[in-house]
Amino acid sequence: MSQSRLTELTWREVRRAGEQGIAVLPIGSQEQHAGHLPMGTDTLLVEEVLDRALAVLDQEPSAPEVVRLPALPFGHSPHHLFAAAVSLSAATLGAVLDDVLDSLVTSGYRRVMVVNGHGGNDEIMRLAVKRFALRARVTVAACSYWTVTADEEEAGRPDVTPGHAGWFETSLMLAARPELVRTPVPARTPVEPPPLFDHPPHPGLTVERHGEWERVDGSTDDASGADAGRGGRLLDDRARGLARAIRAFDAASR
Repeated sequence: MSQSRLTELTWREVRRAGEQGIAVLPIGSQEQHAGHLPMGTDTLLVEEVLDRALAVLDQEPSAPEVVRLPALPFGHSPHHLFAAAVSLSAATLGAVLDDVLDSLVTSGYRRVMVVNGHGGNDEIMRLAVKRFALRARVTVAACSYWTVTADEEEAGRPDVTPGHAGWFETSLMLAARPELVRTPVPARTPVEPPPLFDHPPHPGLTVERHGEWERVDGSTDDASGADAGRGGRLLDDRARGLARAIRAFDAASR
């Protein structure tokens, strides 16, 4: 496998890699994650999953050529500004993705994958990908890391995945960056009524109510039972899933 980082390549190497390679852009956020996780949790986790996915591909004899871009560390996080965040507006994040994709195409790339680590980016990322493919001769893919699983791991809890600063993210951080998790993780006080963004009153509805994130103290579920062992297995499952997604994208876009 030819695996490289854009930051470390010369411009001629970038051009050559663009002829056959897939440019992979991880995107994250800087925002509150309750009182026990760092602001950069989403960025750290998407980078960890991508690291592990590329390591999986690196073991294969005929894996795709991948050029990894630096992670975009800022995302769309206005709902976390009640505590602390560095947030881009939806229009700005869309414009940044447009400019990055434009730059890659101008630099010779015809295949790009965006891998997301923050829920607030997801819709904006997918719209940017759809819009860009309409105007440029390029094949672009997008996913959020928690959605691409290998379906091999039974350690998950779908009811709280991905959540925010809860059991899932805390378990992953305990596996990936335990030194950044403030322990012991306190139990979350039950919140009634539950927030509408996580518990809509009817299936298929998306409901947002002003002040909900502050009311639930910045987390969606109780993280006190988070476990590093289960977190590591969940990271590996997502990594295998992302590796398969990259491989499938490569085969479909040649």
